Amino acid sequence: MTMSVKSALEQRTAINYFDASKSLTEQQIEELVRLATLAPTAFNLQNWHFVAVQSDAAKQKLHAAAYKQQKVLDASVTFIVCGEIESHKNFDRVVKTLVERGGVSEADAAVWKGKVVATHENNPTTQHAEAFRSASLGAMALMLAAEEQGLASGPMSGFDPAAVSAAFDLPATRIPVMLVSVGYAAEGNYPQKPRLDVAQVLDIV
Repeated sequence: MTMSVKSALEQRTAINYFDASKSLTEQQIEELVRLATLAPTAFNLQNWHFVAVQSDAAKQKLHAAAYKQQKVLDASVTFIVCGEIESHKNFDRVVKTLVERGGVSEADAAVWKGKVVATHENNPTTQHAEAFRSASLGAMALMLAAEEQGLASGPMSGFDPAAVSAAFDLPATRIPVMLVSVGYAAEGNYPQKPRLDVAQVLDIV
């Protein structure tokens, strides 16, 4: 299946009701995350992490932490999209891929790393802001990927971050930013809600 980005955006809607009888394969889940990680991040930090909640036991834990929203139980998988606030400390793994697969020289990669450290070290405001930006971009990319593959998705901000972190043993440096349920739509969902006219939300200067 091939769908334009325009079509994916125009057709996508936030799904509340999923067909609980249908599941996704591990390969489908991995492909969704692969596509999600093509979203941009500052300095190519890739400061995100995805937890795919698929098993019944894991769904029950997330259900409790997400104010018992039924879609967590019914969707094929719900992703906990996290932002990593200390990715600058692990930037060597990015440097390695830049040098080995990105054609970047070791000298240029070292300069790149220096800029990352300079902007992020001892700067919790930047760390948190970039983690939330990156996780949000990754979540949107994931939803578009799901739409292109004939799947439905529903983003959620309605959850207790502390409860999610505790239930899934997330380290303090890994912040749950958003939940995204993915699966097959059931009956009863609303179509995409009307948007304001562009003139109401745009200034061209």
